[in-house]
Amino acid sequence: MMLGYLLARAGVEVIVLEKHADFLRDFRGDTIHPSTLEVMYELGLLDKFLERPHQEIREFAGQFGDELIPLADLTHLPTHCKFLAFMPQWDFLDFLKDEAEGFPAFHLMMEAEVTELIEEGNKIVGVRARTPQEEVEIRATLVVGADGRKSVVRERAGLQVESLGAPIDVLWFRLSRHPNDPGQVMGRFGSGKIMVMLNRDDYWQCAFVIPKGQLEEIKRRGLPAFRDDIVSISPFLRDRVAELKDWEQTKLLTVLVDRLRKWYRNGLLCIGDAAHAMSPVGGVGINLAIQDAVATANILADPLRADYVSLSHLQKVQLRREWPTRVTQWAQVQIQNYVLTPRLARGAQVKPPMVLRLFQRFPVLRRIPARLIGIGVRPEHVIEVQNLDASR
Repeated sequence: MMLGYLLARAGVEVIVLEKHADFLRDFRGDTIHPSTLEVMYELGLLDKFLERPHQEIREFAGQFGDELIPLADLTHLPTHCKFLAFMPQWDFLDFLKDEAEGFPAFHLMMEAEVTELIEEGNKIVGVRARTPQEEVEIRATLVVGADGRKSVVRERAGLQVESLGAPIDVLWFRLSRHPNDPGQVMGRFGSGKIMVMLNRDDYWQCAFVIPKGQLEEIKRRGLPAFRDDIVSISPFLRDRVAELKDWEQTKLLTVLVDRLRKWYRNGLLCIGDAAHAMSPVGGVGINLAIQDAVATANILADPLRADYVSLSHLQKVQLRREWPTRVTQWAQVQIQNYVLTPRLARGAQVKPPMVLRLFQRFPVLRRIPARLIGIGVRPEHVIEVQNLDASR
């Protein structure tokens, strides 16, 4: 959606296909980091965007048993917004859709599910999609796969995926939030248990971290035992865990960390999770996807206006975005393997790692994770559009 907005703004005719009838998917990435808010500022959309209901967080902390350890301070970032915003992803997508529809070059097809790529002479020249009315065929100078970690586009294109492994999964659910509840923390660590709680104003969106493939074992123990696990790590939830009445109220996120060896073929490019599935660690996946979109628009807008996109153009996108992807994934894998997994072991210590105590003693150190989480390794900036008929 962001790429569609940016290309249409640059005068490029673009069609976005969405297989669902709306954007209402629960338990999706809802974190909008300062780097993405900076993009909204550069587009002149920030004030209007922040009028939408959202929550803001300027500092992160980790709860280790009874001990609260400060981890990141966003208030020193060199951005216009020195906070992380929480907004349901469907609201973010609706906002981008509403703004993009002001450009004559932007077109959105809902309930249009891509089923096949059209290939002629070893070049991708379009897609076939299924709609409620009929099968449609859309020809294009460039097909962009931005359809997530289970991308149909990358699978049909035969692009090779390199898996980095993920020893954890996440069980999402929601519980009501009370006005006197504790504030936002990055994570809660108990004996052999980890949970992240995201403030959604009137409810908590909870992410309970479990060892990979252990969901059936957790279900076998029963829902009462799972409620007890939640209370053991967040005792203040004792009066509302009964809101979880069946397993249908939970959703499993199978964590994947992978990336394509090559993000493109002649006439086709993958970005976002379709090119590199991210761990939920740090909540940075959506923001890397946005940065992919900005870089793609910056590099390809001129070639697309000229109706000619070469393999070297597509290679430039991967070269621009592959390094920050690799660095971020490396950091996520280290945290998964050496911070989260050891603390999921039975009887694991609740005490924070010694290195985190340095963040408690020296506040200036909190700016390092703030920079990595809030801005990222290589933030992208919107190129100004000039001398184009991009009027609304």
